[in-house]
Amino acid sequence: MPAEIRDRMENVLLTVRKRPTREMLEEMRHPRDEPLLGLYWGVSLPEQSFFSPPPLHPDTIYVFQEPLEEMCESIEELEREIEITVVHEVAHFLGIDEGRLEELGYG
Repeated sequence: MPAEIRDRMENVLLTVRKRPTREMLEEMRHPRDEPLLGLYWGVSLPEQSFFSPPPLHPDTIYVFQEPLEEMCESIEELEREIEITVVHEVAHFLGIDEGRLEELGYG
């Protein structure tokens, strides 16, 4: 990851969970029949302001282990999907939306 991005992420946690919680799925309005591989939970960089109150919880990127393992047939494929998932969620932190991520091949 480029240093200029890494430096801006000093207050972002990266967490691996087995699966998303029900609350996460409901909050995101994520379809139950589609696997959720990762999630950025926080305020994106463009929306952050010096005048905003400090957050109650740190921004967090979640990577969901079981959905990733279930969709991959090899370790190499799993490694690639984890990389894509992390890049996708970092992009959300940077303020990049789903449409642009699709254009970039990280949808």
